[in-house]
Amino acid sequence: MLSGQRTFFTTLSLLISMLMIMGNSSAATLDKNPDVQVFINEMVKKHNFKKNELESLFSQVKIKQKILDAISRPAEKSKAWHEYRKIFLTSKRINQGVTFWQENSDIIDYAEKTYGIAPEIMVAIIGVETYYGRLQGSYRVMDALSTLAFKYPKRSKFFRGELKHFLIMSQEQKFDPLSKKGSYAGAMGMGQFIPSSFQSYAVDFDGDGIKDIWKNNTDAIGSVANYFKRHGWKRGQPVTDQVQLSNNNTISKEDGCRRSCKLKLNVAQFREKGIQGKASVDDKTPAILLILKQKAGKEYWLGYNNFYVISRYNHSTLYSMAVYQLSQEIKQAYEAEQRLKK
Repeated sequence: MLSGQRTFFTTLSLLISMLMIMGNSSAATLDKNPDVQVFINEMVKKHNFKKNELESLFSQVKIKQKILDAISRPAEKSKAWHEYRKIFLTSKRINQGVTFWQENSDIIDYAEKTYGIAPEIMVAIIGVETYYGRLQGSYRVMDALSTLAFKYPKRSKFFRGELKHFLIMSQEQKFDPLSKKGSYAGAMGMGQFIPSSFQSYAVDFDGDGIKDIWKNNTDAIGSVANYFKRHGWKRGQPVTDQVQLSNNNTISKEDGCRRSCKLKLNVAQFREKGIQGKASVDDKTPAILLILKQKAGKEYWLGYNNFYVISRYNHSTLYSMAVYQLSQEIKQAYEAEQRLKK
């Protein structure tokens, strides 16, 4: 009996040790990695960083297997439209959007006047990205970007670039790189900007000298509006229309766009293929065709320039449609409440 117990506890001890080793390896540090040393030397030479400070920083960075797992299965790649839609088009998210709009109406109005962006689009982006600032991500941005820069060969070049931007912005904005949290892909703040987007589009909208997209609603809203303005949003122009197919249509699966869409055809050309759309849209209006899978069958939509602009935020058409439809629900509910107050 005692011999059996000793065998059991010996085996248990070995298992625990193995698990600890596995756990430590999944959260290994990067300071001795040769690729990291090359990166550090580049940052020292080209961007005036101090080598000892970067080595100290990377000695505290952890590689996270969860990040590698998450980036391999984004929702917009694995879900049909009817599954993806119900994540974001909920009564709670709509109601919280109305509340966010009401609480930040002065900022949103100022951003609309400054950049010409529809208020409901600004609200919906922040609603989809972080539930109006509540869910900004739980990973340290340094861990996320470093994991993907040095342990995800498929896109290592891209994420090394983002890591460079993040370190530069940490110097410019005077914050500790280990202090900021974001998504598994290193997206940050209420609007989930990746570092290169922060460098290009984030604004100090309240003029306090700091671009704070994490806790400052004014900067976050202004930065989202600036992003849309810079990507070509047209004030008052349509976003998308649901359309029908004629019985003799020549539409194929290849005509529909799911990701990284380009406005290659115009409304007249789609009509020639059998799309029956809105007569109010000019024939020369560039468009893309969206084929969305509902439980009962397929829906067909034409997306115009402003839909394309939404897709610059995230290239998935499922994402862009979720933002648009959420924006319309929020706008309808917000305007209804405004009428009740009069």
